[in-house]
Amino acid sequence: TQSTWGPRLASSSLHLCRFRSLCLGSSCCRLSPTTMSSVEDWYKEIPIITRCYMTVAFLTTVACAVDLVSPFALYFNRSLIFEKFQVWRLITNFFFFGTFGLDFLFHMFFLVRYSRLLEETSFRGRTADFFYMLLFGATTMTLMQPLININFLGSSLTFMMVYVWARRNPHAHMSFLEIFNFTAPYLPWVLLTFSFLLGSDFKTDLIGIAVGHTYYFLEDVYPLMPTSRDRRLLKTPNWILRLFGVSVPATRADANATRANEAVANAQPQPELEHPHEQ
Repeated sequence: TQSTWGPRLASSSLHLCRFRSLCLGSSCCRLSPTTMSSVEDWYKEIPIITRCYMTVAFLTTVACAVDLVSPFALYFNRSLIFEKFQVWRLITNFFFFGTFGLDFLFHMFFLVRYSRLLEETSFRGRTADFFYMLLFGATTMTLMQPLININFLGSSLTFMMVYVWARRNPHAHMSFLEIFNFTAPYLPWVLLTFSFLLGSDFKTDLIGIAVGHTYYFLEDVYPLMPTSRDRRLLKTPNWILRLFGVSVPATRADANATRANEAVANAQPQPELEHPHEQ
């Protein structure tokens, strides 16, 4: 088991290069005293789902760092899940991003950045729908796990969010190392290529792209096809809507209105962004 995910935790130098290339010259790498004094305000401003995910991932890393929990008790293992009934592994493998270090900071940056962007834009006022998107992604990746043999799927789930955001913002202009410009839909492929060139394991990114595209097609493309007859295959179940205290009839109407507004907004050009993370 250790040989399976151990090299992944040892790839900090590769992720440092990748992180610096995305944030070079950006304020995301600089913390002023004013910024530090407002960390609490920044934390409270993060939408609820993103905040909870980030907090649990951070606490999981802390627990592993002080030896309260071992990563070996968290990773996805089919035999332990179905034979020893250690069902918590179905969930905990999404919250461990490695020990404290550059690799962890890299993943936290992308998790908070793109999860927050989605929750504050495409899913504004639709917390239940955003939760269902993450549930769909996590469930699909869990079903794929026997084929891909990845024991920690949190990175793939994060990359799924990057892909969905990128497809829903087709007019956002981005720049990579200030060398060449591209639009947001190419962002996942730029990151995937960069991982490949650095010699990093790009399989986790590729899984995120595959699941993200599946969600994007079923949620954004298929309902607009004539053969769909306006049917949505990924309607948020009523029990999730009730879990978040949302009236089911009102939510359906609001969701349709929101999607119509998003379609109009996506048709308008967006201002150019200097760096990939500055959406």
